Amino acid sequence: MSIIVCGSLAYDTLLTFPDRFAGHLLPDQLHKLSVCFLVPELRREYGGCAGNIAYNLALLGGEPLIVSAAGEDFGPYRAHLAQHGIRTDGIYEAPGRHTAQCFITSDRDDNQITAFHPGATDCAVDNPVSRHLAGATLAIVGPSGYAADLQHARQLSEHGLPYIFDPGQELPLFSRDELLEMIERAPYLTLNDYEAELMQSRTGLTLAGLVDRLEALVITRGPQGSDIWANGYHHRIPVAPAARVVDPTGCGDAYRAGLLFARAQGWDWPLAGRLGALLGAIKIEHQGAQNHGFDWTTLQLRYARAFGEPWPVEAQPAAQT
Repeated sequence: MSIIVCGSLAYDTLLTFPDRFAGHLLPDQLHKLSVCFLVPELRREYGGCAGNIAYNLALLGGEPLIVSAAGEDFGPYRAHLAQHGIRTDGIYEAPGRHTAQCFITSDRDDNQITAFHPGATDCAVDNPVSRHLAGATLAIVGPSGYAADLQHARQLSEHGLPYIFDPGQELPLFSRDELLEMIERAPYLTLNDYEAELMQSRTGLTLAGLVDRLEALVITRGPQGSDIWANGYHHRIPVAPAARVVDPTGCGDAYRAGLLFARAQGWDWPLAGRLGALLGAIKIEHQGAQNHGFDWTTLQLRYARAFGEPWPVEAQPAAQT
């Protein structure tokens, strides 16, 4: 049974700034910002939230189905996904368009400045998710372009397929009424800590108000772990320690893959959050968002070390890699 992953596909250009952004910005001059960061390191990787989430789901033994749009230059990325056993039949290649491009600059504190060219992502609206629902048990609606986000969320809701709404960087594009509609339609909502504040500001809802309207609210907080409110309980999820911090790009996507896989298996929210945290730690130890790997034996050993308890014996994945 597949997990539908709606979101962007992109070629990532990753740049590393060896200092701190904060030391090069004047807080009282941000209204006329003009800065240049010297970035000695540059790499190009496969990325986009849909590709990153699907990659991690495949590592876990899941069956992701990407529903997205790409450009005429998508051939190498398609071959990469196929090499990792990820279906590509849900990806629409838009004629005359480029695949999205993402430029991410990270500083020594893992802060990031991102520029995103949507390219063919805006064509995702021409690839309705309703065409791809056969055999699906769960979905996530990540940034796919404003119109496609609304379309995907509404179609999943109308067909009764549970899904995570993950607006990400596109949150500011939605009106207050649209955000309230998405919150009412989606059983689950994931945000990072900044997006959670922005969501409250844009909707006028308090954190408690968001929790009351959802089956589960997940807020990730980077090195401070994450919080999950579900079924009347607040679960504090600690960060999983990483052997080394190399590249934070894609850590949030790895976390969301852990959530999706665990929930598709019927596991509870605390275990889902800890699995997500563990995948985020594994990912941050590697350059790029789709270069890491693991097996279930290693994963369960790391779980025990990270959280001080063995992997639950009753939580055995239906499919393993």
